[in-house]
Amino acid sequence: MTKTIVFICTGNACRSQMAEGFGKRMLPGWRVLSAGTIASGVHESAIKVMGEEGIDITDQYSKTLGDVPVDEIDYVVTLCGDARERCPVFPKAVKNEHWPIDDPIYATGSDREMDEFRRVRDDIGTRMGQLAKKLTEGPRGR
Repeated sequence: MTKTIVFICTGNACRSQMAEGFGKRMLPGWRVLSAGTIASGVHESAIKVMGEEGIDITDQYSKTLGDVPVDEIDYVVTLCGDARERCPVFPKAVKNEHWPIDDPIYATGSDREMDEFRRVRDDIGTRMGQLAKKLTEGPRGR
């Protein structure tokens, strides 16, 4: 049976979209989703910096928590305090973790925008690599 993981942040525009992109690459055999407490569209800079890593997220779209099948979620990762506080109880999800990652959207329009998006991307990529190793190689991830 396929396991499902969901990455949640406030707007489902940057961090959770990046995590979904990395998850689709690093978690073969898993259904990887993302959602937000609101849906605000996928940020162009998130698409660009993920493309620099060879990960195309142009087909991903912004979703709310109401758009994900809560009864099918096995693992939840929240990427901001707002999402953590507003995260619903997922009936089936036994495992969850929180990644407190700054929202790069606040750098939009500044001269450091792309650097901030890259920094957040790299942080998520590192955390995703660690999580993927735990979920695919560890005794509990099988």
